[in-house]
Amino acid sequence: MNVKKYYVILALFIAQFATAQEGIPVYLDYLQDNLYLLHPSMAGASQTAKLRGTARSQWAGVEDAPALQTISLNGRVGEKIGVGGILFNDRNGYFSQQGVYATFAYHLLLSRNYVELNQLSFGISLGVLQGKLDETNFDLTDFDPVIAGIEQSDSYINVDFGMSYNFLDFSAHFTVKNALPVDRDIFDTTFEPNNQRRYLVSMAYAISPNFSDWSFEPSVMFQATERTQEATFDINAKAYYTLDWGKLWGGLSYRRSLDGAEFTTNGETVDIQKLQYVTPFIGGKYDRFLFGYTYSYQSNSVVLVDGGFHQVTLGYNLGEDKDPYDCNCPAVN
Repeated sequence: MNVKKYYVILALFIAQFATAQEGIPVYLDYLQDNLYLLHPSMAGASQTAKLRGTARSQWAGVEDAPALQTISLNGRVGEKIGVGGILFNDRNGYFSQQGVYATFAYHLLLSRNYVELNQLSFGISLGVLQGKLDETNFDLTDFDPVIAGIEQSDSYINVDFGMSYNFLDFSAHFTVKNALPVDRDIFDTTFEPNNQRRYLVSMAYAISPNFSDWSFEPSVMFQATERTQEATFDINAKAYYTLDWGKLWGGLSYRRSLDGAEFTTNGETVDIQKLQYVTPFIGGKYDRFLFGYTYSYQSNSVVLVDGGFHQVTLGYNLGEDKDPYDCNCPAVN
């Protein structure tokens, strides 16, 4: 079987029998000062407006491998209102999706002053998305009623909503993504359910030794998909070093699925493999500029290719660059 024909079969398999990702995939963007990309309640949580761009490439060396690009901007309007917007382009072989999200958030300050951080936030994002399945390059010499030989497309809307709580050095977030049921015409609804709902829970705590330029932030994230009952968790360790001109950071993340896929090693023995990612990352902030690099390696015995997952994050902080809260709270300050 030649490589091109293999990808055609793989694309059809994904399109007809698998649950396709809706909306922005949940990767490890949030470790590069980009929590808003996951949690709409973080729009405007900081006193500084944040512009962020990401570019991600999977399976280095594989033609037409999955790739994702995002641009986001969020900030505060007045004392309690946060707004934001996201543009994204996600491509996975012959399937691609583009979309735009608009976000409204409300921040309720529970402390008596604007120095001690005790903030409860609520947010909701409305997304307009378009999915495309490009069949124009498929081999039509062997007739198959499933293949139309055209570029099929479908547009739809969905909603993400959630809440965040930031108290001094502690932060916690809960988000529901793809809250609305959606029937996508380009997929066979017999095999693809209209429920793409996903739940995210994340927590972090910043540790600052006295009289030290170092700080540390362990964090965890759990995500679960309702219909397919898939679940994964992240365990993250991040360190910051403060300089006169900005800040540097780096860390390590470990992601593991709670469910596994069966495979055979010698035609008789059935093993179960659970998805595992090991992700080192580095980043820094100079004045108002931010840069981050993330590399993910799939540490499983059976993988498509040995190439890793590369992601670059660029950012710029707009408005007044100030830290109003007397805490080591990187999610907000």
